[in-house]
Amino acid sequence: MKKTAIFLTLLLTALGSQANDIAVGRAKADTACALCHGAKGIASMPGAPNLAGQQHIYLVEQLKLYRSGARPNAVMNVIAKTLTDAEIEGLSQWYASIAVKVE
Repeated sequence: MKKTAIFLTLLLTALGSQANDIAVGRAKADTACALCHGAKGIASMPGAPNLAGQQHIYLVEQLKLYRSGARPNAVMNVIAKTLTDAEIEGLSQWYASIAVKVE
């Protein structure tokens, strides 16, 4: 019984942390990403990719590559250079959490 309580506490803490990451990511996306990638991750600018529904791990990796300059892009290298690991995590959680419907 004690192990179950510990597990549930850890699970709820993790879920609360993820919800916080998503909220932080959404706020950052509204100020830094929406112009090109759209308010809900559906690109509004030609040539900008849709981010809604992308896998979390993929987004984290790509943002870190832009930040380091290993993935060159004139706009994204400048934007990503200022992102902290926590902001990258939040942005990735936000975009990954957006459900995409294909009709």
